[in-house]
Amino acid sequence: MTNTATGRLEAVGPEAGTARLYVCGITPYDATHLGHAFTYVTFDLVNRQWRDLGRDVRYTQNVTDVDDPLLERAAATGAAWEDLAAREIDLFRDDMAALRVLPPDHYLGVVESLDRVTALIERLAAAGAVYQVDDPEYPDWYCTNRLDPAFGALSHLDPVTMAATFAERGGDPARPGKRDPLDALVWRLARPGEPSWASALGRGRPGWHVECVALGLDTLGGTFDLQGGGQDLVFPHHEMCAAQAWTATGQPLARCYAHTGMVGLAGEKMSKSLGNLVFVSQLRQQGADPMAIRLALLAHHYRDGWDWTERDLEDATARLARWRAAFAGAAPAGRPPVSAEATLHAVRAGLRDDLHTDRALAALDAWAERPDGGAALVAAAADALLGLR
Repeated sequence: MTNTATGRLEAVGPEAGTARLYVCGITPYDATHLGHAFTYVTFDLVNRQWRDLGRDVRYTQNVTDVDDPLLERAAATGAAWEDLAAREIDLFRDDMAALRVLPPDHYLGVVESLDRVTALIERLAAAGAVYQVDDPEYPDWYCTNRLDPAFGALSHLDPVTMAATFAERGGDPARPGKRDPLDALVWRLARPGEPSWASALGRGRPGWHVECVALGLDTLGGTFDLQGGGQDLVFPHHEMCAAQAWTATGQPLARCYAHTGMVGLAGEKMSKSLGNLVFVSQLRQQGADPMAIRLALLAHHYRDGWDWTERDLEDATARLARWRAAFAGAAPAGRPPVSAEATLHAVRAGLRDDLHTDRALAALDAWAERPDGGAALVAAAADALLGLR
């Protein structure tokens, strides 16, 4: 895959044994939109390629089941935040199952993992990286990211751009009392009306970045093979995760970082804050075949940003129908047939070259136009390698 940190195409995963994958999960205050689905389908392909190569896979995904956006949505709707989180997590998992995304080995919420998080904060404190801001009302705990000499090497942003991006994406670079604008919150002390838990740091709840570091290190160990997510997580989230992991362990958090492009609607990134969302569950309720939804996502290369239109689903539905007709033996006779073995080879070659799904789909198109009768092999390839039934 293309490593975001180096900009180069690199082999990902071990030559033998167990491949370790961490993909950042959802904050469950709304349903699964197509931007989410594009990310999780992408890393599902990575999981499937490793398995096809004979690797074992250990895959961890978190769910940020207590955070400001969740609490704000709960307050706005009158729902208990725990109920809102549980409902949206269930819906997300239903959507992923419908899209045939292989479930992670570890799917962990923050609330159930507080011991892991506070233990990591203690390690950061022992490294001299944790301090309290000088705030008489809420002296929250922060981590100094610049103890990592490689801080900034993932995003390649200058400090001014980092601070602006941090502010845009939920950070607080201008908060008085911080030693550095780019230091990250690791423990937020309790506020009235907010959920909080007892700890040696005082009653409160964890910050965002430290949660993923704690869960990744605890379930996968240090320096796992791949950390993935959407392009909007490169900075601050993955940059700060990498810094905190290095500070705590002296080792890189991951060997490779890969990020999916943003999915837009009418020229703007699809996001909850903008409200311009197309939901997987909504499409399913309207009668869309989940395999057509998945196929529509696979029609775009994972690093590209793109806009969703109704045409995406229409084209995918028509393509799926052509393939199914060929599998059923209803494809018209024509030029010399395309062999199933050659099709399997072409699908594998495309996916192993930076997940070029366009080449994989083109190979299946060619077979469906001129099938050689090897429908069972081609169907198995579409199933195992692309997740398409």
